[in-house]
Amino acid sequence: MTGTNGVPGGGAGGRTATGDTVAAVVRQWRAVHPDLDTGPIEIIGRVNRCAALLQQAEDAPLRGAGLSRAEFDLLGALRRTGRELTPGELARETFSSGAAVTKRLKQLTERGLVERRGDTRDRRVAHVRLTDAGRDLVDGILPEQLAYETAVLSGLGLLQQEELAGLLGELLAQLEGRLAAPPRA
Repeated sequence: MTGTNGVPGGGAGGRTATGDTVAAVVRQWRAVHPDLDTGPIEIIGRVNRCAALLQQAEDAPLRGAGLSRAEFDLLGALRRTGRELTPGELARETFSSGAAVTKRLKQLTERGLVERRGDTRDRRVAHVRLTDAGRDLVDGILPEQLAYETAVLSGLGLLQQEELAGLLGELLAQLEGRLAAPPRA
């Protein structure tokens, strides 16, 4: 079978995974619109499907600790930067809205995992830091979370993982560059 890009086997460089759900969607679209290039669906559809499945599954260790992924991302940002951050800095570090960060910080403060202090020069500015309990929680969960993620990726060989990481990194850099720039009129 010749794919939509003229390569035997289908799009994406001729590599298809005929048993996944996206392959079925692509076959259906090809039947309805054989003249359209479904190559983008093969890539973006799979990235989206993988993201959805990983989101559901990867949070299991976090749920065991009573954390959401978003809460862990905030705690992790404070831990990996090793310094106090403002809510605005946390929003940028975690790709979250300011309102979402404020809500999560309130919950994490109530649980004793972070502390907020006002700026001595500008009372409108808050600084957030991990408490000892917050640091201990992140340090305790991170190895378990990484072990879980390693197990999820274990179906791919090391070279495949490196290749996938590189390709996704290139795509991400392109998208971040494109989406960060204001649209042209």
